[in-house]
Amino acid sequence: MTSARSASVFLLLSWFSTAFAQETAQQPPDAGVLFSSHDLLNLTIEAPLKSIFRQRGQESDDHDAIIRYTGDDGTEVTMEIGLRTRGKFRLKRSTCEFPPMRVNIRTRAASSTVFAGEDKLKLVTHCHDGREHYEQYVLQEYLVYRLYNLFSDMSFKVRLAHITYVDTEEDRDTLTKYGFFIEDEDNVALRSGWEALTVPQVPPSYYDQAQLNLVEVFQYLIGNTDWDAFKNAPDEESCCHNVKVVGDMIGPVFPIPYDFDFSGIVDTRYATPDPSLGTRDVRQRVYRGICRPREDLDLTIQVFQDRKEEVYDLYRSQTGLDDDVLEDTIEYIDEFYETIENPGRVRSRMERDCRRT
Repeated sequence: MTSARSASVFLLLSWFSTAFAQETAQQPPDAGVLFSSHDLLNLTIEAPLKSIFRQRGQESDDHDAIIRYTGDDGTEVTMEIGLRTRGKFRLKRSTCEFPPMRVNIRTRAASSTVFAGEDKLKLVTHCHDGREHYEQYVLQEYLVYRLYNLFSDMSFKVRLAHITYVDTEEDRDTLTKYGFFIEDEDNVALRSGWEALTVPQVPPSYYDQAQLNLVEVFQYLIGNTDWDAFKNAPDEESCCHNVKVVGDMIGPVFPIPYDFDFSGIVDTRYATPDPSLGTRDVRQRVYRGICRPREDLDLTIQVFQDRKEEVYDLYRSQTGLDDDVLEDTIEYIDEFYETIENPGRVRSRMERDCRRT
């Protein structure tokens, strides 16, 4: 498809998506209560987990479930929800016995609760019951979302939870594990003053270039190659791969990254690098940003320099993170800053590998 045709298709579909969203999407006045705090949320989910986990397709059904937690006044809050499996790679039984889920918040039931104003939420789970390192992956991926929050308000907010799962079908033992909720993409867009767009692809020139380069350098920081801001993966219907597109039909358009379990900074046991890059390990960084003038790249690098201490503080202050995991992560972040603080390394490790369009 030519770039001119790509642009035409993009504009047309953006118009339809934006027009529909403007008519139907209204952010509730109490939206965002869940994500207004970083305090650990302790709650219980009671659900027919056996039946839920049996459905591993993209069209799984909602199952009735209950969330319980103790409110600020000390009383128990009980809320009815719908619960289903979600995801792609982590949805496979061979990857996760305890898959990620989507929580369908029922508006009336959520009134005056911490979930007020929410609709559908992604819940990242621990993947395996008896493997402690998988719970560390939950904390690590949660921190990656928090990490990007440091650099851009146009990002997914997250809320960490300590969740006790009660299987109402009594097929598995009750257990308590870390998990985290991810803000809905429509709320991210509305909070930023834009609309979430559904498009087949996005030509690089259509993006706000400062925001695009911020994403590109951030993906390099975390060692992630499992993303594409311009087109979808073969098994995806719309753009883009692990990047949400928000903006306006006449511009600007912004990329918002998500889904970081294949990144080097998380380093899950099942993660593999993009085979087209010829690397052997996800910990090996490869810069996949668009080639741009050095002065533009330097402006983006300065954003990461300005937040350097906050980056380290974020990880060092996280309760529950194993000492060994913290040490490995700090070393990995050190390597990033050693690169961007050395002009020669920026030239050899970033500018050399940039993507020419």
